[in-house]
Amino acid sequence: MSRLWSLIALAWFVLAVTSAAAETVVNFPSLDGTTDLIGHLTRPEGEAPRPAVVMMHGCSGLNDRKGRIFAIYRAWARALAVQGYVTLVVDSATPRGLGQTCSRGPDSRRMWHDRPKDAYGALRYLQAQPFVKADHVALMGWSQGGGVTLLTVNDRSIGRPAGLTQDFRTAVSFYPGACADRYQSKPYTDVEPNSWTTKVPLLVLIGEADVWTPFKPCDDFIAAAKARGNPVELKSYPGAVHAFDAPNLPRTELPQYRMHDGSIPVIGTDPEARKDAFPRVLDYLKMHLE
Repeated sequence: MSRLWSLIALAWFVLAVTSAAAETVVNFPSLDGTTDLIGHLTRPEGEAPRPAVVMMHGCSGLNDRKGRIFAIYRAWARALAVQGYVTLVVDSATPRGLGQTCSRGPDSRRMWHDRPKDAYGALRYLQAQPFVKADHVALMGWSQGGGVTLLTVNDRSIGRPAGLTQDFRTAVSFYPGACADRYQSKPYTDVEPNSWTTKVPLLVLIGEADVWTPFKPCDDFIAAAKARGNPVELKSYPGAVHAFDAPNLPRTELPQYRMHDGSIPVIGTDPEARKDAFPRVLDYLKMHLE
């Protein structure tokens, strides 16, 4: 029955009117100690405290060339609003004066290092709001933001503040970058390889044809973590490529981000994967947040 309601919500969320959920641009500090972050806060009507979701963008940043939030994040924020969640879409790039950080280099390394501190800054901000259930906040991320999600929920995350009493309740990661033991370790976490652990239930969704954030290393990483007793699971989609859950995104090659093995990343909507992902994620959040 819950899956039926999730499918109904998916069919209707595009038609949700803005009056049902007020969007506000807010500022709050990253726990990196220097960055004043920009957040796009959406809250359903009413004053009763609600569960909330922090959303972390990929390496292309939050906004498209016209300055609008990319359609993929707008679509998910609307779907979550229909379910009654408060959402906070975090812009980690603009406040740092950065554009895309998909290319390797110091800006990319900076984002990997500092963005877990952005996630916890967002959690701290939401937990201070009277309209948020402080112990019912989830973390969601895409691509670079998906890898940042893994770094954030690690038991020994360098982003987690000392004395934290209520962590993220659950997490969802789409086609995460750095989804391998050698990346989920020092210097981006305070652990050695092959020891990534979390107490936060985590769902990873990835396309098996994704060459930008490859499926096989991520599948191996999550399987090993699960075998060590971590509350993690992975859902893969045969034939799906990067950004499979984006709305109406034609398959596009990105030769500027050619991989070490010479393969060219491809992004694009996979209708079947997207149709499964929305209700699957909504059901997962309902199970862990409500």
